This record gives sequence, structure tokens and C-alpha cells, in this order.
Amino acid sequence: MINTEVCFPRRQPKYCVLPLQGVGYGVLFLLGFLVNAAALRAFIAQRGSWTDTHVYMFNLAIADFTLVLFIPFRVYDAFDCLPKTYFCTFLMFIHFLNMYASMMTTAAISVQRYLAIRFPIQTRSWRKKKETAFVVCLVIWGLLVTICFIFREDNAPEKLWTCYERCKNIPLKLEFVFLIVFLGFLAPLLIVVFCSTQIISILKKLDDNSVQKKSTIGIVTANMIVFIFCYTPIHIGFLVNYFIPVPNDWQHKHIPAHLYLLVSEWIASTNCCFDSISYYFLLTRFYSVGAQ
Repeated sequence: MINTEVCFPRRQPKYCVLPLQGVGYGVLFLLGFLVNAAALRAFIAQRGSWTDTHVYMFNLAIADFTLVLFIPFRVYDAFDCLPKTYFCTFLMFIHFLNMYASMMTTAAISVQRYLAIRFPIQTRSWRKKKETAFVVCLVIWGLLVTICFIFREDNAPEKLWTCYERCKNIPLKLEFVFLIVFLGFLAPLLIVVFCSTQIISILKKLDDNSVQKKSTIGIVTANMIVFIFCYTPIHIGFLVNYFIPVPNDWQHKHIPAHLYLLVSEWIASTNCCFDSISYYFLLTRFYSVGAQ
């Protein structure tokens, strides 16, 4: 039987960081809402001429925008404690489900763009590209929802310290950590890095010194760096927090690994602002470069 009495949240000195979390996520909500709402509006306005690229980008915008829409609950929780119920479990899974949906969709876009640059003639002749993109997006959501359902009890209310944090003396299941680190992060990371470096290499070999080519290479490089910067810290944090020993009086101590995880989670969330901007410019350039 889990002792839920140790999970009282707001009387501990370490929670002086909560107002900072509230401000940080508040700023993120404002920026993310504006950027992703503008991206969704642009996609919907052009729905009559959608391609497979638009399907992937729309799925990416949906994932990012959904994450952003639920951020106000986190801001509220930072200033006024939300009760620990299954609604908190829902909020946590919504946050991470959309984060990983964004990562996997980014990987799918990287593959699609690599194929378009590596095999431009063949890809133009492929049929049902839009339908394939739609199926890929459905598979991504189906896989993530299934994983959330299987491990739903890992974030049950009795295992939470606050609405958004687990009790540190109750670690996640090892297989869950394995899935989120290797399937959720490392696989998309390797895909993004491979496809991006190949695209950069192919474009550099083109006999073209135009500003457009240089700009495209710069955007591909920046997008890869942003992906690594945003998502690497939080997965290091998952591993560190799983394997380091937790002191018996963890409720009363500042645990550096835990504070690192909180900061890295905010950093990961900032990617919802970068996605729409970077991929808008990236994909518009790919069409023109691939056509040359």
C-alpha cells in the first residue's frame, strides 16, 4: 500500500521554484498559442490544395497546439494547487503524448523530405502520397495512445506528489522508461540526424550558389540542432532520475536531478514554438530546391 501522506506538495522549501514555473509556462503558452494558431489557420485556408507535406505539417501543428492548450492548467497548478485526481493523470499523459507525437511527426517529415531530395524524379511519380501520410499520422497517434493506456496506472493519483509530478520514491516501470527513451526519443533522433545530414550533403553537391540553397541548408541545420537541444536534456533527466538513489526524506530536500528534470521539461516544451516556424520556411524551400 502506497503511503500517500508523503505526497503533500506545497509546504516544502523546494517549491519556491513553482512561481518561476508558472511564469515560464505562461510565456510559453502565449507564444505557442499565437504561433500554432497562425499555422493551423494557414493550413486550413489551403486545405483544397493539400499534399502529403501539408498532412504531416498539420499533424505536427495539431500535436503542438494541443500541448499548448493544456498549459494553462500547469500555470494554475504552479500558483494554486490542483487536486490530485485522475484529471492530473490525464493532463500528464496529454502533455507527453503530444510531445512525442510532435517528435515522431518531425521524424516522418525528415524521411519524406530526404526521399524527395534524394529521389526527386521517383517521388514525383509516387501515388497516394497524401493517403500514406495520413496513415503514418494515424499510426503515430494509435501507438502513443496504446502506450499511454497500457501504462496509465504509472501516473495514477496515489503515485503523484503534485498534479504534475510523481512521488520520487515511486519510480516508473523500467519498460516504460525504455520505451520513452529508446522508441520515443532515440529512434526519432537518429532519423532526424541521418536525414538532415544527408539532405545537407546532397544540397552542398548541387552546382548552385544561390541564397536560397544556403538558406535551406541553414534551416535544416538549425532544425536538427533545435531538435537535439530541446529533447536531449529531458531524456537524460528521465534516466538520471530513474537510476539515482532517492533519499528517505526526499520531500524535504533540494534534489539537483529533480530540479534539472523540471527545467529540461520546460525546455522540451519550447519546441512547440519552433516547429511551425522552422518547418514552414524549410518545406517551402524544399519544393523550389527539389524542382531545380
